[in-house]
Amino acid sequence: MMRPAPPESSKQLTIGGDLTINRLGFGAMHLTGPGMWGPPEEPDNAIAVLRRAVDLGVTFIDTADAYGPGDNERIIREALHPYPEELVISTKGGMLRSGPDDWPDEGELYIVPLGRPEYLRQQVEMSLRNLGVERIDLYQLHSIDPAVPLADQLGELVRLQEQGKIRHIGISGQPGVTVEQLEQARETAALVAVENRYNIADRVGEDALRYAEEHGIAFISWFPMGHGELVGPDGLLTPIAARYGVTASQLALAWLLHRSPATLLIPGTTSLTHLEDNMRAADIRLSDSDWKTITYEVDRCRSADTTPVPVR
Repeated sequence: MMRPAPPESSKQLTIGGDLTINRLGFGAMHLTGPGMWGPPEEPDNAIAVLRRAVDLGVTFIDTADAYGPGDNERIIREALHPYPEELVISTKGGMLRSGPDDWPDEGELYIVPLGRPEYLRQQVEMSLRNLGVERIDLYQLHSIDPAVPLADQLGELVRLQEQGKIRHIGISGQPGVTVEQLEQARETAALVAVENRYNIADRVGEDALRYAEEHGIAFISWFPMGHGELVGPDGLLTPIAARYGVTASQLALAWLLHRSPATLLIPGTTSLTHLEDNMRAADIRLSDSDWKTITYEVDRCRSADTTPVPVR
């Protein structure tokens, strides 16, 4: 049932016109300590995972100053500095953490946006130091602060860009970025990426993805495999994936890669085995018919209290 592997060109994406990367990247968040707080519990394993990711072809790593705070960026530096020329590290700032227990499950407020320009500037300087670079290839506003005009938040990032400390600017959705916010943001900054929650069973970011496609913006899908109910042993995708001879995680990632050439995936893990399993998703080729069938079957199985978002 599976088709030959996709052509190499379809596995890549160019950000901002000058950063060509593989679309299957790596999200480093989970390499931080419990609650995404503090250093890794097993630093040697975290370093091994990061180095193996690069060995397997990862050219895009996603992190944030809030993961640790700072520890996630520092373990990336320890593992990979001096960085391979083709490696792009994207980090984020503008989200305040108060401790390891402020990042619980869904349903509760778990983050505090902080977009004051002076704070953003400080965090960019901290990320430069933590990562050991003179310029950050992609810096994203982690969460829009409703108490500060968006033009002021992004305006400070533009000033840092003009000073050579940021190469490109993106915006990350905690909890999400709307089309209206993207329109507003682009009045101040030349956005090259938007990071939103999006996966086969949770497509609330569909409008933002379409906007990204239309405007040449990379759409970084966080939470690409959802919770266990999607790719776990009893997950919605598990029996479907078995028919294709792949794992549910691989199918979830392959679905996203097929969804749009604008998608950029950042699955994270602390396991070398899972990392290698995830990376094989880049070689899965779905036909349009496969993709529509998988979408239909997942929608049909979803709980009655969720509303599927139409797909093109």
